Amino acid sequence: MVKKIIISAFVVIVISAVLFFAIDGSAKKDEGSKTFPVEQGSIIDKALAVGRIEPKKEISVKSKISGIVRKRYVEIGDYVETGDPLLDIAPDPTPLEFAETKRQVELNQVSFDNAKREFDRTKSLKDKQLISNQEYDRALALYNEAELRLKLAKEKLSLIESGKTEIADRIVDNIIRSPISGTVLSVLVEEGDPIVPLTSYQAGTDLMTLAQMDNLIFRGNVDEIDVGKLYEGMVAEIEIGAIPNKKISGILRKVSPKAHKEEGSTLFEVEIQIGEIGKSILRAGYSANADIIITRKEDILLVPERLVHMEDSAASVEVQDTLGVITTRDVVTGLSDGINIEITEGLEKGELLVERPPREITGD
Repeated sequence: MVKKIIISAFVVIVISAVLFFAIDGSAKKDEGSKTFPVEQGSIIDKALAVGRIEPKKEISVKSKISGIVRKRYVEIGDYVETGDPLLDIAPDPTPLEFAETKRQVELNQVSFDNAKREFDRTKSLKDKQLISNQEYDRALALYNEAELRLKLAKEKLSLIESGKTEIADRIVDNIIRSPISGTVLSVLVEEGDPIVPLTSYQAGTDLMTLAQMDNLIFRGNVDEIDVGKLYEGMVAEIEIGAIPNKKISGILRKVSPKAHKEEGSTLFEVEIQIGEIGKSILRAGYSANADIIITRKEDILLVPERLVHMEDSAASVEVQDTLGVITTRDVVTGLSDGINIEITEGLEKGELLVERPPREITGD
């Protein structure tokens, strides 16, 4: 009996020693490990667009007549209505242009006087029935043509001299007027600057730009990796550098069908219609970033993605129980935003995941 007791006591001592050294060794091995609880929250899969705020409709104003800027009626930031005067362009013909135009009026005056005399003579003969209707019609056509040529030459001379004339009961002048209702964004000429006109073979001088500031959009670029997930109507959240700590909602309206290269990257242009901005004041040209929401999940289990180990398409984590024992557990993952990842199976809220310390690299 005493022998059995001694043997049993010896076995207990051996087992205790083994457990002690095992636990002690395990504690040293896990020294420096951190734990993170499984939390419940939301996760968003999104595409980042980098760009700026721009007017939906922006117009460059140009002149159809050449000359010198005589007067400017507006300044940057002014609001104008359609038809409001913007600039007064004073004609500035070269001496040769003026001389040619002046002489053209005189030549057409001579042609008109001759045509009128011929027509009056023909009309007199027609009244006496001494000529045919065809001869009368020919003289009338020549008279009308000469009259139109003279009128055209006088109108051209009037434009060159004063910048004003009347054509078909319509006043044509050298005042550049606003084509839209909007805000003056930029003024590109000063009083005294020469103006090159807009024609079919030259672009002409840019005078100023106008835009409707009540209709602003975000225009930016998205990387080719994300563009395949995008479609019109997606919700976006816009962050503007000049308006910190505030996000403005928007709707994706356009995705470019063609890519372009920028600093070695393949990018696609997107256009986002800006929604309600509240009391914020937006200005054209603000730098901004837009998060285009691809998928959003609420009230799901989340863990740091770095704690999930992937091997042969199988995911696992290390879990520590209330006694400090660490075990490996297989899990099923879901949506990821690159920082956190959704756990759909294998874990419960509040469980602790273990993050091992980085291994030390030692030399030989």
